[in-house]
Amino acid sequence: MARYRGPRLKKCRYVGTVLPGLTTAGTLDRPFPPGQHGANRRAKPSDYKVRLIEKQKARFHFGILEKQFVRYVAKASQMKGPSGANLLFLLQSRLDNIVFRMGLARTITQARQLVVHGHIVVDGHRVDRPSFHVKAGSSIGVKERSRTKPFVTEMLEQNMSMVRPSWIEFDPAKVTGKLITAPERNDLPFELREAAIIEFYSQKL
Repeated sequence: MARYRGPRLKKCRYVGTVLPGLTTAGTLDRPFPPGQHGANRRAKPSDYKVRLIEKQKARFHFGILEKQFVRYVAKASQMKGPSGANLLFLLQSRLDNIVFRMGLARTITQARQLVVHGHIVVDGHRVDRPSFHVKAGSSIGVKERSRTKPFVTEMLEQNMSMVRPSWIEFDPAKVTGKLITAPERNDLPFELREAAIIEFYSQKL
């Protein structure tokens, strides 16, 4: 499975904000684009650049490669309702994102590793596909044999006081959560203009 292995903060500096799904850093120590002239760039970005940055924010945060991201945009455009809202619904409903928002991983990258290695179950069945679409009402948890693993117990201790989205119900004792309703746009952990993403692809789909 292809995935990004390069410097993560460099990507955050490029889009101008910290992306929780990509890094555990709280702030950017150098809040300007990477590169020799990054700190001196003052030109107003073009409309294309603005839309590109918004698209890259979503891609980097959710850890999705371009080809797969295009498929999500195409699917969102075919669904009823605003395409931007549909896109966020599809992205936030991914299993690796749900595992991350439950507090079982520090980043979506780490959550993806938990899923691929077979530690996560959905409605009692092991699922090893990070892109698996989780439906409202589904139960998500750590496989019973994995609950005593050091990396699981350590993560639970670190995230004991974590504030989880209103659409997720979590029981630390059972290491199990439930997707109460569909993910809400307001609970996205970073600023994103999803309409700009749809505009970016409007001439390509």
